[in-house]
Amino acid sequence: MEMLQLIAQGRANNGTAAELNISVKTVEKHRQNLMAKLNIHEISGLTRYAIGVGIIESSVQLTIR
Repeated sequence: MEMLQLIAQGRANNGTAAELNISVKTVEKHRQNLMAKLNIHEISGLTRYAIGVGIIESSVQLTIR
């Protein structure tokens, strides 16, 4: 869950690895596994998923006129 949150927030692999005290290769593997399990093919899709399930909040505000 924390890995998805950091990735979806746009955190670089190096930053994520440092924050979680794991290697960059481990971060990359976790990202690959998440994407495969969720059938998502791009990072932006992970971000949309994380927003949709409430892991992160969207900073975009929509104005309907």
